[in-house]
Amino acid sequence: MHTRDGTSGLRRVSRRTFLAAAGGVSAGVVGLAGCLGTSDRVRVLAAGSLAVVLEEHVGPAFESETGTGYEGEYHGSNVAMRMIEEGTKHPDVIVSADVDLLRDRLYPDHATWDVEFAANEVGIAYEPETELGARLAAGDPWYEVFADADDGEVAISDPDLDPLGYRAIHLFDLAEREHGLEGFRETMLERVYREPDEPRLLAGIEAGNRACAVVYRNMAVDHDVPFLALPDAYNFTDPTAASQYAEATYTTDDGYVTEGTPAVYNATVRADVDAPDAGLAFVSFLLEQRSLLEEHGLRVTDSLPRTHGSVPETIEP
Repeated sequence: MHTRDGTSGLRRVSRRTFLAAAGGVSAGVVGLAGCLGTSDRVRVLAAGSLAVVLEEHVGPAFESETGTGYEGEYHGSNVAMRMIEEGTKHPDVIVSADVDLLRDRLYPDHATWDVEFAANEVGIAYEPETELGARLAAGDPWYEVFADADDGEVAISDPDLDPLGYRAIHLFDLAEREHGLEGFRETMLERVYREPDEPRLLAGIEAGNRACAVVYRNMAVDHDVPFLALPDAYNFTDPTAASQYAEATYTTDDGYVTEGTPAVYNATVRADVDAPDAGLAFVSFLLEQRSLLEEHGLRVTDSLPRTHGSVPETIEP
């Protein structure tokens, strides 16, 4: 596993230095886009939790700025990694919701570098008109509310398909340890509904069919639904709690062993892509969108961006 403290080739750089080296805020991206040759689009395979911000905001802004078309496809990150490994998808850019997942699954055959560009927070979205949602809104401890839930009232993303799903299980595990809730994790796994399509995780709440869902903060912001923030002990936002997060594990159905980690996104250009310039232009552009990403519920801390591996000269500081 790779650490986030400067080991395993990870380098922290200031945002100003990084963007200057990548070519500047706007002129550099335009200049890079001008080197795309016959490439008139960039194909991006990204984590489902970024579907709204990439498809409706970053992608169109990139098209307007560079004249290069944007094509996005969104799945759970584990599904996306399988697609790359199996050769069923051939995107220019890959964006993962789990830094280690991308590195463990794609290095060295399909990727040799990546850039961490944004962080997220795991919490609970809820419908306040339901009994469980009303209790959350009233301040009842969330784990007591969840313990009283009927089968299917609480939704999580499928843990075998994407990091948000297995982070929900990590959350149940860590909360059990934090609050002395014997058997809480297993009880929740027996009761939750597992949504196989991450971008649709909030559909049940919006339709009034489910009371709660374990989601990323940006998803609640994008869908304008109430969001209950959780303590740093298990919301996966605190880098100093990484060792505590790592105490929780889950093994996916294809045998990949996950550990709890801070929720951070990384992006790369596929190593075997025929024409990488469009992908490099998009990654450079993405790194400039701090305000846009934060507006849609993501976190871009002073420690970001961080690079890892053999980053191309057009991006590497």
